[in-house]
Amino acid sequence: MKYTITGDNLQFVNVEFEPGETLYSEAGSMVYMSGNVRMEAKASGGFFKGLKRSLSGESFFVTNFHVDSGTGLVGFAGQVPGKIQALDLRGGKHWILQKSAFLAAEKAVDLDIAFQKKFGATLFGGEGLILQSLKGEGTAFINGCGDFIEYDLQPDQFMKISTAHTVAWESSVSYDIQAIGGIKTALFGGEGLFVTTLRGPGRILLQSMTLSKLANSLTPFLPKNDSGNVRIGI
Repeated sequence: MKYTITGDNLQFVNVEFEPGETLYSEAGSMVYMSGNVRMEAKASGGFFKGLKRSLSGESFFVTNFHVDSGTGLVGFAGQVPGKIQALDLRGGKHWILQKSAFLAAEKAVDLDIAFQKKFGATLFGGEGLILQSLKGEGTAFINGCGDFIEYDLQPDQFMKISTAHTVAWESSVSYDIQAIGGIKTALFGGEGLFVTTLRGPGRILLQSMTLSKLANSLTPFLPKNDSGNVRIGI
């Protein structure tokens, strides 16, 4: 398999693969494919695995891509303006993702769910109770909102991150929340009561925008009906 990631903030990942190789993606992520590629929706891993995927924010079914002869080409894109990043999981690497971050992967990659280990992080961390887990001997592609920045945390080094700006982190990184400071800072600082803390060792991936902030920034410009409510559709 070979791939390129093209574009700026509305990116594609363009994947070339050969007979005998299989890709799978979140349903609806495919933008284009060459004529020799065939696709099929499948509850990969069976009913229980499909149910777990749906709990993490993905669809019950995944879409598998095969090519019988020649080199196949498939292009994937995310659902929001943002970035795509490849994660090489070979060598026992294991990543935890915010739900809905998964885009596509080689067949050798296992997509599963993971749970927040601390109750406070579930309530106030911005990622929810159920997360996504990626591991296996292959490459996966994830997507997020806005631009990405990556840090490689050393043992006991930690970062404080505004709610929901965390896209992914290696499983060796511990995830928790922390009160942001005094009452005045919490009320008027604009960051809420808590921040996410990620403690090394391990790599972390952050996004410059969140879906909620993107939605809030667009709301004033959406058409409204006579009662002042946002009107969906024109």
